[in-house]
Amino acid sequence: MVRPSNRFLSALSADDYELIRAHLRTVDLPQETVLVETGETLKRAYFPHRGVISLVVELTKGAHVQVAMIGRDSLLGALSAMGDAGALNTAVVLVAGAASVIDLDRLRLAADQSPTLRTLLVRHGLAVYAQVQQTAGCNVAHPVESRLSRCLLHIHDLSADYRLLLTQEALAQMIGARRNSVSLVANTLQQANFIHYSRGHIQIINLDGLRETACECYATVKAQCDRLLGS
Repeated sequence: MVRPSNRFLSALSADDYELIRAHLRTVDLPQETVLVETGETLKRAYFPHRGVISLVVELTKGAHVQVAMIGRDSLLGALSAMGDAGALNTAVVLVAGAASVIDLDRLRLAADQSPTLRTLLVRHGLAVYAQVQQTAGCNVAHPVESRLSRCLLHIHDLSADYRLLLTQEALAQMIGARRNSVSLVANTLQQANFIHYSRGHIQIINLDGLRETACECYATVKAQCDRLLGS
């Protein structure tokens, strides 16, 4: 049986996959779709096959800052399936794609029946938490050019795409900067011939250049995820 191309689903044992297989269905993830808002109850877990989900924190003055991204490497709702389903942040589709979904109650019931499924959910939840921690430090300590390089590399890893449609607002959230500074930051990477940027269209043309420009956080998060989830 061919499973959807999602790292969590692929890692499940045959018995664990059978616990949820009949309850999975596929949905499209249109760009900018809000899957859950802060304080709402998350009702479904999402396992992306394609596309990227952004986890965003809203600040009191209306600013929004991205704290983590989820793609084909993981799922949205790992820790919610273990307990409280109240969303701690907003989840919005950053890059359009598709995902398998399951009602969170069904996933929770399956986790109650299987210690190995619970363990995998915890590990994926910790991997997302590692991103959140690193992003918090990164946004304080590192230059915006390095942060943008880090984010673009991560999106490429999750989507396997060199051409990205990203609004100025999305880019500003990604790097924790004001919208009016996005063009300046993107143009710096364009002048270095690492990307081509034009009105929300980004084409990555030099991955090695982005890796050299990215801060240490890209490699740190990747190492943490590989440790928790297996390389």
